[in-house]
Amino acid sequence: MNSLSQIFHTISYMGLPLLFAMVLHEYAHGWVAEKCGDPTAKLQGRLTMNPLAHIDRLGTIILPLICLILPGSFLLGWAKPVPIDPRNMHHPRRDMALVAAAGPGMNLVLAVASALLLALLLTVEPTLSIRQTAGAGPPSSLMTTMFLRPIAVMALYSVMINVFLALFNLIPIPPLDGGRILTCLLPAKPAMALARLEPYGMMILVGLIVFDKELRVIHTITNTFVSGLSGTILSTALGLGAGAAE
Repeated sequence: MNSLSQIFHTISYMGLPLLFAMVLHEYAHGWVAEKCGDPTAKLQGRLTMNPLAHIDRLGTIILPLICLILPGSFLLGWAKPVPIDPRNMHHPRRDMALVAAAGPGMNLVLAVASALLLALLLTVEPTLSIRQTAGAGPPSSLMTTMFLRPIAVMALYSVMINVFLALFNLIPIPPLDGGRILTCLLPAKPAMALARLEPYGMMILVGLIVFDKELRVIHTITNTFVSGLSGTILSTALGLGAGAAE
């Protein structure tokens, strides 16, 4: 179990990026649904960026805390799903695929925006360090220590959190977004067969997480795809920042 100080330290830097990632993920679903003709989320007060409207006690609070307490676990969570009624959409099958893709798409946009913010901070303050170093380098100013560094660390975590949520949600198992996208793209019979998995989807995902040491599905996503895509986004953004500074 992680120490209490480590847990508070992690919450202070990862809590806000995770909350924004989950809330804006759901907001994107509702926003695209409205553009496709379904006002359900707006009518129920869910087309808002107010976190209180999207908090799910299990997915937004309890599960992330458990992930922080357990050693070696990855940070996972979700917000309350926005209500969507495909019957209101102009082209239900196509539009539902767009609505499902909007959540992971928003997470990737947030990852890129966070990387650009980090690059901007490092350009404005070249001495800024996002690592804890004792007695190394010039002393940091109060502005850097109290304001710029926490934002930079949160931006770094935001890149990794949003990339992970985007890729995790694209696993082709309903009710994850990837499963719903695939259901909309497949021919009718395979789509119906996949849709029948939805009541068991969460059990399948729990099984993947519990037995990840043997199956290595989540491990592959986090250690291979997330690390690779996060590194690409960060290196590109930092390269742009370095080019702009010259």
